[in-house]
Amino acid sequence: MARPVTRLTRLTRFNMTSLALGLAFLYLPIVILVIYSFNASRLVTVWGGWSLRWYREFFGDRAMLEAAWMSLSVAAVSATLATLLGTLAAIGLARGERFRGRALFSGMLYSPLVMPEVISGLSLLLLFVALNAERGFWTVTIAHTTLTMCFVTVVVQSRLATLDRSLEEAAMDLGCDPVRAFLLVTLPLIVPAIVAGWMLAFTLSLDDVVIASFTTGPGSATLPIRIYSEVRLGVKPEINAICTLGIVLIAVIIVIASFASKLSSARGESAAPL
Repeated sequence: MARPVTRLTRLTRFNMTSLALGLAFLYLPIVILVIYSFNASRLVTVWGGWSLRWYREFFGDRAMLEAAWMSLSVAAVSATLATLLGTLAAIGLARGERFRGRALFSGMLYSPLVMPEVISGLSLLLLFVALNAERGFWTVTIAHTTLTMCFVTVVVQSRLATLDRSLEEAAMDLGCDPVRAFLLVTLPLIVPAIVAGWMLAFTLSLDDVVIASFTTGPGSATLPIRIYSEVRLGVKPEINAICTLGIVLIAVIIVIASFASKLSSARGESAAPL
């Protein structure tokens, strides 16, 4: 019996080593960036002691603050639109009857998942030019809505696929019409998935630089575009502070989305026996 235990121990050590190396490869650069955001020196590669100097520089930089506000505004509006449209599309695909062109509709809906962002950005740019639309806040918002709607659809549709339809049928047997049964029974059960989809869409919009670079205009640069333009001239310690704040914000959103997803699964399990 000792030999299998030894093999299992060796395999476990190998897995732990591989996990540690993988996590170091992924997160060590981020840890270094966070540490150097508190560097007092103006030189990025020279440590000058702990300081909050570059955070104060960021909150005093009007151009950066305007770009950050633009990113937050675009992310909030586009995530809300994407959640509304994506939820409706998920309901139509999961609960709607088979219709002609369903495969084409699904393919067009999910195509942004696999299509390179350069192609999506260029096609949207050509569309806005053809429509003679002034590029700015709304063009970036529409572009980000197009990008993130498919992610919301995937999240909500997967939740609807695992939901017990007998709950709606029981509500309709008790006198509810289909719309009322959906609003009173199904919607509360999929709200955590909808919230998780909104947070995912918000994060993706906040992080995008490729599509925004094609669809933005003068005076409407988002924070990632502003950072990219600054980095081309050299990395400033202020950018480390901005990226650290962004990491904290996205980490909080991911944690909340994870809890929402777990809550959705728990509600589905607790409702199944009914």
